Order: sequence, then C-alpha cells, then structure tokens
Amino acid sequence: MSTYTRLTIDDIARMAGVSRTTASMVLNGRAGQYRISAATQERVLATARDNNFQPSHSARTLRIGSSNTLGLVVPELTNFAHASLAQAMEPICHQVGYQLLVVTSNDDPEQEKAGIEHLIARQVDGLVIVPCAIESDVYRKWATRLPLFLVDRRLDDPALPYVVSDAEAAVTELVSDTLSSPDDEIYYFGGQPDFSPSIDRLKGFCAALARKGVAVQPEWIRARDYRRSSGYEFMRACYLELGRYPRFLFTGSITLLEGALAFISEHDHFDIAPKRLVTFDDHNLLDCLPLRVDSIEQDSNALAAASLERLLAMIGGDPVPASITIPAKLHRRIRDA
Repeated sequence: MSTYTRLTIDDIARMAGVSRTTASMVLNGRAGQYRISAATQERVLATARDNNFQPSHSARTLRIGSSNTLGLVVPELTNFAHASLAQAMEPICHQVGYQLLVVTSNDDPEQEKAGIEHLIARQVDGLVIVPCAIESDVYRKWATRLPLFLVDRRLDDPALPYVVSDAEAAVTELVSDTLSSPDDEIYYFGGQPDFSPSIDRLKGFCAALARKGVAVQPEWIRARDYRRSSGYEFMRACYLELGRYPRFLFTGSITLLEGALAFISEHDHFDIAPKRLVTFDDHNLLDCLPLRVDSIEQDSNALAAASLERLLAMIGGDPVPASITIPAKLHRRIRDA
C-alpha cells in the first residue's frame, strides 16, 4: 500500500473551513460568478497553495470539453531527429497554452498502439505521430476520434495529413556534389526500406548517381534499420568483402554513421577510411571529426511549427489540411580527406 497521501478537494474544503462546493468554485475560477467573498477566496487559495494542491485535470476536462494537452508519439527519443522534434515542439505548445505529452513506440506497432490509447484515455485534444506502421488503416481509426497529424513519416492516405522533410531533393544535391566521375564508388547504408524517409533517401541517392552517370551496383545498397549496431555491421561487412573501405559513403541517419565510425575507430583506420562521408541528420560533433562529413539537417523547428499549426486548426474545426514538405538544410564541411 502506498504511503503517500493524495489530497482531494474535500480535504481543502475541510482545512479552509468552507463547503466542498465553495472550494470547487474558487479553485476552478468561478468564485466571481457566485459572488464568493474575497476573504473566502483567499483562504481557499492559500490552503491549496500551502498544500501544493491542484484541481483534478480530468474533472476540468470533462467540464469544459478540452484538456489543453497534445500527444506526441515518436519511435525513439535516442533518435537525434525525433528528440530534436520533441524539443522543438514543447515550447511552441507552451506558447499557445498546451501541455505536450510524449510517448515512444520503439518502432513497435503494438507499443505504439498502447501509447496512443493511453494518450486518448488522458483526453488529449490532438495527436502528432511519427508512425511506425505502414498500413494507413491503423491511423485512420484514431483519426475518426480526434485530430491527428503525421510528421517525419508519411502514409499515402488523404485522410492522414503530414509534414515531412524534402529528403529526396537534399540527398540528390549533396550526393551529386560528392561524386566527380562515372567511375566513382559510393555505398549506401539505410534504414527500414518500407518507410517513407528511407524510400525518399534512397530515391535521392539513386537520382544523384544517375545525374553523374554512375551505374548503381546492387552490393552498394545496404538497408536494415537506423540503429547504431547496423551501421557498425554494414561497415564491418564492407571492409571484409572489399579488403578496404568504400571510396565514398552515404548513411541514412547519424546513428548509422556512428556505427560506421565506431568500426573505423576501433581499428584505428582513419588514415584509410572513406575519402568522404555524407549523412542524413546533423550534429555539431561532426565539426570535430578527423574525417570530412557533409550532412543534411532536418529543420525540426519548421516541422514542429507546421504540424502544430495544422493540428490546432483541425482542433478548431477546420477541415483536414493539405500535407506539406519542408526543405532540408545542407551542411558542407570544407576539409581535405
């Protein structure tokens, strides 16, 4: 049994020497409407303040029909892009009077389902989701219950609006800059091949090679997930197969890059490492590496602002908004290999 005591409004009323109804009216901001004296109001408020008491959020939600909370569902907070998204979204929510509740799915549809159901049970006014399933029916069901907006990953369903980065164009441009000859060799380390970010990044990669007249070799393309361990294994396999490192390398996330660099560092191979690396996602630590790493930075602030603006419009009764694509930023680092 818990040793903690949970105060109720009845306890505050008793300590303040007023009725439960009077305490409720004061604590819920309706004292003026019922002409409760200033002295009584101050006594109730002081009692609540001294005991760190807050009125029931659930009761207030039922009374006014809004919880002033929003839910954000992301696969992993250890994923730099998703952590940046959550960090960007929280202050914007606060500015417009909403509290943000964050849950993680671990890229597991069942865990995601449980998290979404928990947020709905908490009476959130709307949901922003980085989906971990590719079937739109999963999210259509929830979209009929409350306003819902997808971010970072899209599904091809007009009932599920989204805001994503223009990954294809960014990857095409930066990888094109990397290549100089049709004889160049560049490997691709990617994540879940069925998710829209992976599809867009691979399309951009292949478009860059086509632009430069480089014939894509099947063994150059390696995809599994965006975990650090996968980047390590991809790099290890390449080195063992080739007896050297690829001349150039593109990684679809900074976590995959971390894994690739971990293998190189473990063997102290920085002097024979890929001549140039390109990665999706950016971090200031890339400025400090002995290798040149050009990167693509998602605009987390723009993604957060665009998704929240549209979600709040839906909460306000507007029709389902159009989806939107946000340009990504290119970060070219000038350093010799």
